[in-house]
Amino acid sequence: MSTEPRWLTEAENDAWRNLSLMQLQLGAFLSRELASDGLSYPDYLVLADLSDRPDNQARLHELGHQLGWEKSRVSHHINRMQKRGLVDKTRCPTDQRGWNVTLTDEGRAAVTKAAPAHVEAVRHHFIDLLTPEQIETLDAIARVVLDHLPKGLMTATSSNTP
Repeated sequence: MSTEPRWLTEAENDAWRNLSLMQLQLGAFLSRELASDGLSYPDYLVLADLSDRPDNQARLHELGHQLGWEKSRVSHHINRMQKRGLVDKTRCPTDQRGWNVTLTDEGRAAVTKAAPAHVEAVRHHFIDLLTPEQIETLDAIARVVLDHLPKGLMTATSSNTP
């Protein structure tokens, strides 16, 4: 069994570096855009996720899983958002070890205010640059990679404490 690394080809390396740079730079740009509305990019992701749910509520561990955050990160971030009045965190009535996170009226107002400019920035700096075929291919690639990644980063350390 060889211990020699399987180095990337030049084409693989270029694709990987460009994807990494695109992700970092686009994320930084979108973060700056959202900051003008008083939100961080992680704030927006949480608020958008909650606002897309019929009851505007999710289990704390579900949010962490959805966003790919570890238990401590999601817990600390939700606590900060709760202090700002964007979300509320309550004990789960069916599992006293778990927590529910609910979008507040203030959180709904914040995401409603930020969403149009955010979507326009995503469209202008990403979606509108691609053909429909490229978007379809990108979605297929993303699904393959996401399906391959370990599920439930939080499950390995989960006790659902705040």
